Amino acid sequence: MLPATAPHSTGVPAAVPRSGSGPAAGLGSDLEPEGTDVGKGRFGAPGRPLNRRSPFLFGFLFGLGVIVAYALFLGVRNAASILVLIFIALFLAIGLNPAVVRLRRWGLPRGAAVAFVALAVVALLAGGIVALIPPLVTQTTELVNNAPETIDNLRRSETVNELVQRYDIVNKVQSAVNAGTIGNALGGVVGGAKLIFGTIFNVLTVLVLTIYFMASFERIKEAGFSLVPSSRRDRVRLLTDEILTKVGGYMVGAISIAVLAGVGTFVAAVLLELPYPFALAVVVAVCDLIPQIGATIGAVIVSLVGLASSVTDGVVCIVFFVVYQQVENYLIYPNVMRRSVQVSDVAALVAALLGVALFGVFGALVAIPMVAAVQLITREVLVPSMNHR
Repeated sequence: MLPATAPHSTGVPAAVPRSGSGPAAGLGSDLEPEGTDVGKGRFGAPGRPLNRRSPFLFGFLFGLGVIVAYALFLGVRNAASILVLIFIALFLAIGLNPAVVRLRRWGLPRGAAVAFVALAVVALLAGGIVALIPPLVTQTTELVNNAPETIDNLRRSETVNELVQRYDIVNKVQSAVNAGTIGNALGGVVGGAKLIFGTIFNVLTVLVLTIYFMASFERIKEAGFSLVPSSRRDRVRLLTDEILTKVGGYMVGAISIAVLAGVGTFVAAVLLELPYPFALAVVVAVCDLIPQIGATIGAVIVSLVGLASSVTDGVVCIVFFVVYQQVENYLIYPNVMRRSVQVSDVAALVAALLGVALFGVFGALVAIPMVAAVQLITREVLVPSMNHR
């Protein structure tokens, strides 16, 4: 038997499948001679990669990065007001979440617990509005009704008439009342209306967002934890829960101190027989939520009301608030915050001042829980990392 021989040679190299061809590539694949450049491809050989050290490429990428960064800056700046509202709503949701958790421990489902807390917040807002609006409307109505009598008294006063003639007040008023000043006044009225409606819109937006955040609080947490590597997820979860607990404790402590200040103001106003004691108590409680400076603002408002009633009432109000603020600053506030947030008095004071300087009233509200979070992360993460080096 003869050995197998090679096929008849014609002098032409055997055809081999082209890169990416063959039975797996389907029918109709082109064949190219053996020895040709397989990586050349149908549309020619690919060029060399771009030189990353090329000045042109570096400049282009740098300029593109600057443009993207500037576009992001403009977007954040234009949406700053909405982002602040979202942050406030998230902060309130974190602060109110302990109340939801407590209601769930009592057997309520999460939806019912969130609804109960939301209704309580709405009731507090409605109570504050009901307490503040009637005095404002009543006093404005009295001012308008007494305006003719006040004008007649001014006309009969010899001193007033002498001042009017000496400084030519009538002609100055007539020259000031022109189309430009009227337009500016109307613009001021329109601006005031925009401010009022804008404030109402912001309050409703924060309220709705807070309810949504409370309802989906656990899902938001789990979504955030899913972005953390699994090897560190448990530790991040524990740290986050501790930070959220401190924020909730701060909210509860601040509200408790504010309620106590409002109750003390209500008792003092009732004893002094000041007008609208409940409204004054609400004003002091709301102002007392602002760290460091809020209590002083509320004290000044109530003291002015007391001075308008009588000098004696005003002096008594001033003495009461001076004494009460000393008790609150050196006895109530440190003990409450030390138990709930565990932040030193110096750190709380510095944080509040920096928060007011950087972000106003909102910065003062979030400064102390932020310091508590930074202290926890420093103690649990940064210090052990430094000790192992």
